[in-house]
Amino acid sequence: GAASGLYREIQVDLQRTPWLHWSWRVDRVLSGVDERTKTGDDYPARVYVVVSGGAAFWKTRSLVYVWSSHQPVGATWHNAFTSNARVMALRSGTQDAGRWVSEKRDIRADFRQLFGEEIAQIDAVALMTDTDNSGQSATAWYGDIYFTAR
Repeated sequence: GAASGLYREIQVDLQRTPWLHWSWRVDRVLSGVDERTKTGDDYPARVYVVVSGGAAFWKTRSLVYVWSSHQPVGATWHNAFTSNARVMALRSGTQDAGRWVSEKRDIRADFRQLFGEEIAQIDAVALMTDTDNSGQSATAWYGDIYFTAR
């Protein structure tokens, strides 16, 4: 198992462009993992939206969209390692594995739903594929990532 990610600091004005679009593809999902636990906190694909806490780094919050191996589509939960990250399953299992899938999310609405607060901007976007806890392997591809007004 391993983990790899790409992190890009970018301030996005969500009052102008609240919709995040991207496409992704995974070759497989992971077997026998409970993604809500530390030992099962592995995903073939994740997209993070980060709101910085600034100098108060412990206030940094992350909205994490995942291609889940076992949680149902639409499920949400707290990350097993930090209460400052909320996870939302957009895809689950092998139904769409092996093909490109496009996503479109209203970041403000999802942040309001999962954190109970309004945000005006984000400070970073990150991608991650990881199997470091389960010792399995996965490959993911990520297409263009961009923000729009609608």
